Amino acid sequence: MQNLDNLNDHLASGQTASAAGRELIAFRIGEQEFCVDIMSVREIRGWTKTTALPRSPVYVRGVVNLRGAVLPIVDLSLRLGFSATDPTERSVIIVSQIGAQLVGLLVDAVSDIITVTGQGIQQTPDVASDLVKTFVQGILAIDGRMISLISLDHVLPDQQLEAA
Repeated sequence: MQNLDNLNDHLASGQTASAAGRELIAFRIGEQEFCVDIMSVREIRGWTKTTALPRSPVYVRGVVNLRGAVLPIVDLSLRLGFSATDPTERSVIIVSQIGAQLVGLLVDAVSDIITVTGQGIQQTPDVASDLVKTFVQGILAIDGRMISLISLDHVLPDQQLEAA
């Protein structure tokens, strides 16, 4: 949990942009690494059991209480087309701002904060389907790792954002 505290301290400090480049939060889903822009992340929390919502999309795990506010939790693995996440004590919820909505993203673990320049982000390959390009903004090749940059704008469809 100390690592989460350090990341949350970094988020709270407001030092989320540097002259050297753009900061991204890297995380794991299964064996793959992904990242999101740190500017959309409000905090990182340990896994909390959710309360299911009837007739919600399969990737919406349910809701949790976040300091008196109802926070929907999206299983990002399911949303990206992988198998459902089986939460463990290492699992975390990345609380993110998507449009006007706060949403919790369930992931296996947060790994680090990455600073990249525009040239550090490669375009999503043309062999990828349009659906892949909806979620993946680009690819980072860092120290032998391939990290997909996720666009949070499409994690919840527009009608889901309005209903949430």
